[in-house]
Amino acid sequence: MGSHRRLAPSGFDHGATAAVGLLSVAAAVLGTVPATAAPHDDRRAEVDRLYTEAEQATEAYNKADARTDALREEISTAQDAIARQQGRINTMRDALGSLAGAQYRSGGIDPALTLLLSADPDDYLDKALVLDRITTHQSGRLRELRAAQRDLAQDRAEAAGKLTELEKGRRAVTAHKKTVEQKLARARKLLNSLPDDERAAYERGSRSGRADLTGPGTAAPASGRAAAAVAAARSALGKPYVWGANGPSSFDCSGLIQWAYAQAGVGLPRTSQAQAGAGQRVSLAEARPGDLVAYRDDASHIGMYAGNGRVIHAPYPGAPVRYDPVGMMPVSSVTRV
Repeated sequence: MGSHRRLAPSGFDHGATAAVGLLSVAAAVLGTVPATAAPHDDRRAEVDRLYTEAEQATEAYNKADARTDALREEISTAQDAIARQQGRINTMRDALGSLAGAQYRSGGIDPALTLLLSADPDDYLDKALVLDRITTHQSGRLRELRAAQRDLAQDRAEAAGKLTELEKGRRAVTAHKKTVEQKLARARKLLNSLPDDERAAYERGSRSGRADLTGPGTAAPASGRAAAAVAAARSALGKPYVWGANGPSSFDCSGLIQWAYAQAGVGLPRTSQAQAGAGQRVSLAEARPGDLVAYRDDASHIGMYAGNGRVIHAPYPGAPVRYDPVGMMPVSSVTRV
């Protein structure tokens, strides 16, 4: 992740600004986590909210990262085209330089006098006509190539400007991600301060965290590639959740899905929102192993249906890739790739 084309406005600039603004608000809100002990229910609700904000921040980061990579490829293509055009221009300049030298050596004197002194006037006129045609043709080609060079240079400047803006947005999102990560660590500390039974109740009530669940069972995958993706996802069980990671040793939620399907030879987008739209929608009742299950209205979390009412997913920082009930959170869509 060709032929050159003029880059159109990506539309990401506003999106990056909006994402950064959203994360700024989120960071400000997250700062309200109380430093002192709060009622157990309040702590559990706060941890849920922090996990949700963390996933949204990760998806914003992944989106910026993917857009930046795509723009880098566009810039590389433009630069290659510029290099080819520059080579052609250099060749033409060399030819024109040789021609100019020959003209100068032929005289630099008045053409009428050259004609009078020529031993063969007809031959002189024929050569002059050819020379004029060649010069006109070469000059036209040079103008054409210079115009193309200017266009390509403009495209390169526009692309470089967009890349600069995207890198700034990415750095801002990364900074917010670190802020949220710090808050998550604080929330985890609060969660760990709960009595064992309260902490266990939270784990059961939020996302079960049961590592003893069996595999897909008797439900058949939707296709051979879906079966391969499920097998890949199962091989990742127990591996850690890491911000922005897409395997093979660590994952975020959409990174796990992208990696698992890549092992099956299927390319998927990087973010959970894009993955949710990367296939055919089916109902939850029709879900088969390998289908993608997106959560919340904004599809900010995603897992892979594994059969028997379970998904495999990368839950959140501190929780490894695992099985959980498909209804662990509100389901927004089920997609068959």
